[in-house]
Amino acid sequence: MANKVKNTAKKSAPKALKATTSPRPAVNNKPVFRAGTWLAVIALVALIGFAYYLKKQKDAPNLEATPTPGITYIFTPENGMPSGIEIIPADGNAQRVKMELGTDGAWKLSLPFKTEAEQGSAQAAADQISSLRMLGEVNAALDILGLDKPAYIVNISFTGGKTHKLEIGSVTPTDSGYYTRIDGDKIAILSKDEIDALLNLQAYPPYLATPTPSPLPPTATPVPVIENTPMPTP
Repeated sequence: MANKVKNTAKKSAPKALKATTSPRPAVNNKPVFRAGTWLAVIALVALIGFAYYLKKQKDAPNLEATPTPGITYIFTPENGMPSGIEIIPADGNAQRVKMELGTDGAWKLSLPFKTEAEQGSAQAAADQISSLRMLGEVNAALDILGLDKPAYIVNISFTGGKTHKLEIGSVTPTDSGYYTRIDGDKIAILSKDEIDALLNLQAYPPYLATPTPSPLPPTATPVPVIENTPMPTP
């Protein structure tokens, strides 16, 4: 009987509960943006950039010159020959140059100061003006061509009595000419080499070279004569 009681006690003892752990959520190690997503983003950005470029090209003004047939000179023979040239740079601190043809037929400088001009260089500048060629005409806004604030203004007077003004703007993309407004009206492209040769007049005014005096012949320096003093005889 006692054994039965013991067995009953053993059976009625509660079993120990094992701790159960809840399953952890699976960790997603995949990148937020896959390679395909990045490629799509890059392609979209490139497409937007290309569309913007096409729009800019469409909106940009046509700066190509309308070619002129044959050789077109800016100034015709009816103007006569240049009788006065004045170059005014946009930089107020830079020197202005002005030279005029005198009644005696000789060129004279009045700016930066009054003096005689070297006739060969002065006449070469005048001839350069007579040979200025127009490469073509352009129709565009002044600020695009650098003509809202021209780098140089060149005033030219002629023996025929007329005066003309050239406003020198930016260099063309092909580096072959300058955008130039003529008499405040027509915009043309003038040869860069010819305009640069003319603007050299401002950088290097044709001053008449001051003659350098010839050196004087050397003056002979007298050599002192040392006389021998006779020694007294003993």
